[in-house]
Amino acid sequence: MSIPSSSWPAESGARAKRLADALSPTSLSLLQVVADEAARRGLPLYLVGGFVRDLLLGRPATDFDLVVEGDATALARALVARHGGDTILHNRFGTAQWLLPDTISPTGHSSLDLISARSETYKHPSALPTVRPGSLADDLRRRDFTVNTLALRLDGEYFGELRDDLGGLDDLQRGLVRVLHQRSFEDDPTRLFRLVRYEKRYDFEVAPETLALIPESLPWIKKLSAERLRHELDLILEEDNAAAMLKRLAELKILAEAHPALAVNLSIRRRVEKAMQVLPGERRAFGWMLWLMHLSRPALKEIESRLHFHANLRDALFAASRLYSSRDSFIGKKPGQYVAVLDDFPLDSVRAVYLAMLRGEARRTLHNYLETWRHVKPKTTGHTLKKLGLEPGPRYQRILHLLRDAWLDGEVTSEEEEKRLLEKLV
Repeated sequence: MSIPSSSWPAESGARAKRLADALSPTSLSLLQVVADEAARRGLPLYLVGGFVRDLLLGRPATDFDLVVEGDATALARALVARHGGDTILHNRFGTAQWLLPDTISPTGHSSLDLISARSETYKHPSALPTVRPGSLADDLRRRDFTVNTLALRLDGEYFGELRDDLGGLDDLQRGLVRVLHQRSFEDDPTRLFRLVRYEKRYDFEVAPETLALIPESLPWIKKLSAERLRHELDLILEEDNAAAMLKRLAELKILAEAHPALAVNLSIRRRVEKAMQVLPGERRAFGWMLWLMHLSRPALKEIESRLHFHANLRDALFAASRLYSSRDSFIGKKPGQYVAVLDDFPLDSVRAVYLAMLRGEARRTLHNYLETWRHVKPKTTGHTLKKLGLEPGPRYQRILHLLRDAWLDGEVTSEEEEKRLLEKLV
């Protein structure tokens, strides 16, 4: 995809206006507070990376990546002294978090991260980096792709000045995703997943020389920890274009290196697309269930041993797999029988299997359960049974279930009929 160069203002003033238009007045005011303090202290301050990339693409940009060429912790302390709030300092990494005072917090931000420009080195492939103080040029060179190396200066008279050391603007205009050096994937194999995420999110192309590096970089994926690998897949499943991203990961053999059972075909992609029907905050969990529900329990256990899912997601995955494999059994039974079975499954697992099914009686059954049947309750309660002289115990639950099933199956249609049935049961 090629984007016209007219999309990128050439002058600092025009870029400053683009920034002002993209932010709410309160967010812009917050940035100005930080920029003014940085200017007073002679500290160059930049917006770097994804925010600038999305700003220049005309896409929503919200998360600030603020880099200080100098001591970010000193800037944070100065902001607290002048405006209030508090700080959390990470001197080892030269980063600080400014906890905003009440006078500023209405911006919608409760805190703001400030990062000292730094350089990074890797002791061995796939290791977390060793961080040292550095210049902005060092900080830009440590990043993953050229389109994420653009920096927009904020302090003083330099407001709106664009820093482009590594050709990021040209690649952004041409719609290319390009790594900064040949060992980029070796240093950090998670970049293989981000490469595909950016390619499909923006409808970009991978630069040919970057694409050529992928086959020899695949073995490094096995060095990734479960947490880092799962995090990259989590992020993909939250994307609007997750199904296309998974397809591309499979084509490039990246998924197979992560785990052989993480396959993707047309049927799976269609299922994953259904995750777009749930709320954004639910996409990750539903994406995993829709992706993997066809797998057997042993196969899921193998994947879980590699990715270490959180307990709730793990349980939901196993439940969705069990329900999906038995979906054909939901034919020809009474509603009460269906409800007795489905009540033992996590509700989200039932919802996921329902989304995965295209048509048929089993799908109608799950729809009825989700929309109507699970809400049916008898008029009788435990308090009613106690008044009738029954001792509390398992019998309570059995009687209430029988009454509910009678309503579900049409054997009881009024409160008076329920009372007569209750008398027989008691």
